[in-house]
Amino acid sequence: MKNKRFTLYYVLSLIGVLLISAYPLKMANDVVTLMTTVGTVPAESFPKYIIPYAPIAFSLLFGTALMPLFMRFLKRFALLGASASSLGVFLISELLLESKVIVSSTTTTLIPLEGWQMYMCYIPPMQFETRTWTAIDVLMGEYSPSFKIHFYLISAVLIISILNCLYGFAHMVQSGNKSRLRALILQSISSTSFLGMCILACFTAFYRDGEITVSPLSAFLMCLFFILLGLTVGLFTASLTLGRRRALSVTLPAVLSSLTVLLMYIAEACLLSGHLYILGKGAIFEPIFGNFVSVFDVLVILVSGAICAVLAILINKGKK
Repeated sequence: MKNKRFTLYYVLSLIGVLLISAYPLKMANDVVTLMTTVGTVPAESFPKYIIPYAPIAFSLLFGTALMPLFMRFLKRFALLGASASSLGVFLISELLLESKVIVSSTTTTLIPLEGWQMYMCYIPPMQFETRTWTAIDVLMGEYSPSFKIHFYLISAVLIISILNCLYGFAHMVQSGNKSRLRALILQSISSTSFLGMCILACFTAFYRDGEITVSPLSAFLMCLFFILLGLTVGLFTASLTLGRRRALSVTLPAVLSSLTVLLMYIAEACLLSGHLYILGKGAIFEPIFGNFVSVFDVLVILVSGAICAVLAILINKGKK
């Protein structure tokens, strides 16, 4: 009976991952088709954010498809093995796309995929050609590979957190042990919500227009994105430290949640030539250290950790 339940769960999980991977896989197919037929990818045909989301899709499909093998041979280390190998698949496919794909533009001739992707982080590609760039425009520095820090951070969080949910529920189906149920439900909600925000960013870039000061809507979405990123990491940690002493089960997840948001701010600063987006008007939004972090940014960092701490206390309630 348990084997039948696990088989059904496995099939449904694989179908689910295929469904959420449909668009990234289509992007990869479109780019490969253009590269093999034309030799470059015209800017107007460039699919938004093929990196990192196509490699993420490849890695999740890999980790999900091989779930029975990882669980059979690695036992309690199945998640570790699946996560490590899936991250390897991500890095290989990411580097292949970056090195092989060339984007052609009417104003910039040929640009490697990673360079074009960096420009898209500043401003939607349809505005790139017509925007007037100035020599002091802080959103337009020279290409630097450091811009990929935030891509890799987002990718690792999505891959590991989603696999944690899939493998966690799989173990539950096999063993019947529901001690991690609350933690996995919250992890699933945070992972799904964060994935949804990533998808929204693909299509809207959170409505940024290339200016350093963003609109209230853009600021709200960016803050929500940062908080969900931190929560996803914190709840992942909480699901693994469930039932341990408070320092491990509550404090550690909360601290890692806030540190992840701080790391994302650092990654954004690398992307924006040492600056950060200004999320509003007034003293609370003014940078504290040079061009880096305002009082409001610090609050965002702390809010992520505080929410994580509250949720960690809830999922540990009644645990010894």
